[in-house]
Amino acid sequence: MANKRSSTDKGKTLQGVKPQETRAERYLNRYALSHQDPVNKVIHYICIPLLMFSLFGLFWAIPFPHFKFLGIYNGYFNWASFAIAVAVYYYLRISPLISYTILFIMLGFSYVIMMMLSWQTLGGPAMWLICVIIFIPSACLLLIGNKREKTFPEYGLNITSLPVAPVHILYKVLKLLRINK
Repeated sequence: MANKRSSTDKGKTLQGVKPQETRAERYLNRYALSHQDPVNKVIHYICIPLLMFSLFGLFWAIPFPHFKFLGIYNGYFNWASFAIAVAVYYYLRISPLISYTILFIMLGFSYVIMMMLSWQTLGGPAMWLICVIIFIPSACLLLIGNKREKTFPEYGLNITSLPVAPVHILYKVLKLLRINK
């Protein structure tokens, strides 16, 4: 009986037993446990992208210092550039596909923000003001949606779940499109 291995040996899987979760699945399952209410899910699908966009725009609006060594490239860097780099790195550690998707989404956000800045120079409202106007109701609706959850008293307001929320939405969309993570 010494040759017999137990079903709990490391690296062994039995038929019908779920293989070990990926890092992305671990994050998403933990996030999904505290987001079960159907109304809260709809609020998240609408407000998380809006919140991401508004935060990105607010980072863009923070004045960036002028560095002489950048020369003519000074105008191409701002705080949102660093937000893109940090986000891509953070999400790359979770899932490369989600990281690349976030990169393309942030590039789309950049395009919209540049259009808003063009509109601002033509006399339209300030870009940062539009972002604040988007941010406040989005954040309020997310808090209202989270309060609908049965687990809210247990978890409360958890700022650490904010970076996981876009991954959760992207994971669901990619799964709907049958794109492997």
